[in-house]
Amino acid sequence: MLPDRDTADEVAEEAARRFDLEDDPQVVREALAGEDDAEDAQWLVVLEDTSGSLDVVALRELAEEYDGWLETE
Repeated sequence: MLPDRDTADEVAEEAARRFDLEDDPQVVREALAGEDDAEDAQWLVVLEDTSGSLDVVALRELAEEYDGWLETE
């Protein structure tokens, strides 16, 4: 989860580079529950890890570098 679209795009690019991903991560807008204002949206960088090979600690550290956080579901 990241605070804005530009940051999410940067994280998606960095994740693809850092983790040598086969597919580019998807950037998705996530409106906060009960919020009508578009400014109250968070941005997700969605990574598919079907093999379970991505390092969760490294993903968490990447998100935190950009003032975001990791959600695993």
